Amino acid sequence: MTDEELMLAICNGDESAFHTIVRTHHKPLSHYAFRILGSKKDTEDITQETFLRLWINADKWQPGKSKLSTWLHRIAHNLCIDYLRKKDNAETEELDDHAVAGAENNTKLEQSSELERLNKALGGLPDNQKNALVLCHYQGFSNKEAAAIMGVSVKAVESSIARAKRSLRKQLASSITDNNKNPKTRAEL
Repeated sequence: MTDEELMLAICNGDESAFHTIVRTHHKPLSHYAFRILGSKKDTEDITQETFLRLWINADKWQPGKSKLSTWLHRIAHNLCIDYLRKKDNAETEELDDHAVAGAENNTKLEQSSELERLNKALGGLPDNQKNALVLCHYQGFSNKEAAAIMGVSVKAVESSIARAKRSLRKQLASSITDNNKNPKTRAEL
């Protein structure tokens, strides 16, 4: 079944169509929310709320206007932004090493440490930069789709991505320099 057929079935109360969409889109939405929020628990809450809103508002999706994955990411994006605003800049939980390792399939300590540094640097970016980078680089959306999800222009997405990459390069270079000044064994990293 196509996304359009599945959504029509959901509008008619078909739970099996809903479960099909959840199976298809759960992993990408979870990865997106985790990269934005950095917390496994918050990610689960946002993902569940996204699918709840899908069930309730299935008739609001306009297939000619956007792909279903774009529409779902827009819902998740808005929920993440609302959550972060409510949290009012409180510190987020430490990254769950198991979730990071599972999401990226890392088995080596060195890779895990590098990924943790990257996620920490990503978490330090302004929301618009982080969202644009995650949507385009990690989620595979085009700049145009990311702009639709974020509710901004394509030029704003491109600018945010460029600034995010510059900032990440600077932060990661700085963390490598700091590690060289304060050497640690691989086991400590």
